[in-house]
Amino acid sequence: MPDAQREITLSPGQCFAGDARCRVRTLLGSCVAITLWHPQRRIGAMSHYLLATRGRHATQPDARYGDEALQIMEAALEGVGIALRDCEAQVVGGGNMFPDQPHSLGVGEANGHAARAMLRERGITLRRENLFGIGHRLVVFDVATGLVWVRQVSPRGAIA
Repeated sequence: MPDAQREITLSPGQCFAGDARCRVRTLLGSCVAITLWHPQRRIGAMSHYLLATRGRHATQPDARYGDEALQIMEAALEGVGIALRDCEAQVVGGGNMFPDQPHSLGVGEANGHAARAMLRERGITLRRENLFGIGHRLVVFDVATGLVWVRQVSPRGAIA
């Protein structure tokens, strides 16, 4: 009998790595999720980061920051013999949560651009992205297939 599917929910500032038995979900606003997937081994990782970087060196990586979340995922995948360059990536999120405010900070946009740059710097193939726009996204990553399902929801009363 096959193993049961494991449903994992990521909160902001968390990462997860697992095998084909896992399905990972999260809810993103201006945050960004990066998924990494090894198609032959059907092993993957997903992050949910709040800011691209904390801007200072830290002794312990913190998944709230995109650059450090990627380090954490890299360590988890290397621990089972997978190099990042052998993975396919998808990037989701970076939504504008306050479109009616004329002086929004652009956090989501900065997060999305940082994800692209981090993947490019490491030679990771970016297969698909679903970035920016208005509102939040419901995201599900099926590690068995590498598919990432996204549903974007605009806030009520938002001007597109």
